[in-house]
Amino acid sequence: MASSSDSWMKEYNEAVKLADDINGMISERSSFPASGPETQRHASAIRRKITILGTRLDSLQSLLSKFPAKTEKEMNRRKDMLANLRTKVTQMASTLNMSNFANRDSLLGPEIKPDAMSRTVGLDNSGLVGLQRQIMKEQDDGLEKLEETVISTKHIALAVNEELDLHTRLIDDLDQHVDVTDSRLRRVQKNLAILNKRTKGGCSCLCMLLSVIGIVVLVVVIWLLVKYL
Repeated sequence: MASSSDSWMKEYNEAVKLADDINGMISERSSFPASGPETQRHASAIRRKITILGTRLDSLQSLLSKFPAKTEKEMNRRKDMLANLRTKVTQMASTLNMSNFANRDSLLGPEIKPDAMSRTVGLDNSGLVGLQRQIMKEQDDGLEKLEETVISTKHIALAVNEELDLHTRLIDDLDQHVDVTDSRLRRVQKNLAILNKRTKGGCSCLCMLLSVIGIVVLVVVIWLLVKYL
């Protein structure tokens, strides 16, 4: 039991640390622009961490019911700690317009129900009919909460899909920039090849011109020597 208790406290402390990280990320939102890829990535990361934290709170609630504390006072203290943290997470979720998060916590949190057979003890036919109607009403309420949970899960899936679309657009933009850069690089290489060819051709023409001038000068010198000698 002690090891289970220590494990519960360890899980709780990790959940508190994650909640502090989320709170810090929410505070950093003011430093981001009103819109843009960076802002969307930051908001998606916060939503993802809030979802993870909600799952951890559900796990803590389940562990608390399976491995209760030694004393009732300690049990109540841990319930209050978990309830306060869940309230804090719900407030953070409402900051990001995750309105169905509270409904999800309400549904997934374990609720202690009296055993159905024990509720029928001492009831007559009329009481049994009333109990059956009450059970049916509770089942209807449970289905409504389940519907709310499905809607919440849908919103989470839409948020994940939105982030995937953002990443896809970023990858497409990167591919486009790579293609443009590659095209410019090919154009520059082609221009350099043409310039190099022209430079080589210019040097050849200059050498031929100098050779012709040299030959002409040499012929003139020989002619003058022959004439005056």
